[in-house]
Amino acid sequence: MLEIGQQAPDFCAKNQDDIEICSRDLKGKWIVLYFYPKDLTPGCTTQACDFTEAEAQFDELDAIILGVSPDDTAKHRKFIEKKELSITLLSDESKKMCEDYGVWQLKKFMGKEFMGVVRTTFIINPEGNIAAIWDKVNVRKKKTVKGEKIEVLHVNEVKEKLQELQSK
Repeated sequence: MLEIGQQAPDFCAKNQDDIEICSRDLKGKWIVLYFYPKDLTPGCTTQACDFTEAEAQFDELDAIILGVSPDDTAKHRKFIEKKELSITLLSDESKKMCEDYGVWQLKKFMGKEFMGVVRTTFIINPEGNIAAIWDKVNVRKKKTVKGEKIEVLHVNEVKEKLQELQSK
C-alpha cells in the first residue's frame, strides 16, 4: 500500500470523452483521486454526486477531482449523463492504475471472495506526492457527537483535509 509522502504513481487514462488524462499534465495542481468499484451502483453514485455537488469548492482550492473505476468510457458517459455529474471519470479497464495505487484487492461479500476495487481516496499535492489517504471509504457514515447521531460525508472530510494541507 502507498504511504503519505511517497511519490504518487504516474498514470495516463482515458476520461468519459475518450481524452487521455495524464498525471504529468496535472503537476502543479492538487488532485483528489478517488477509486470506486462500479458506475451506477448505490455507494458509487452517492460518492460521485457528493463530489459533483462540492466541485465548485474544490475548484476554489485549485484541486481537480478524478474518479477512477475499471468501467469503460462509454459506461462513464452513461453514468455522467444519467446522474448529471460534472466531475471527470477515468477508465482503468486494464486495472493498472488500481494495481499501482494498491486498491485492486481481494474482497469478501456474502461469503464469496473476488478481486475488486477497494473504495479509496488520495490527495496528491502539486509536487506529485501523496498528501492524504482514506482506504475502505464509507461514503456516508453515522457518527455520534455529544449524544446526537450525525451523518459525516466523506467528501467533506476530503475538503477539510485539503484545506488543512494547503494552510501549512
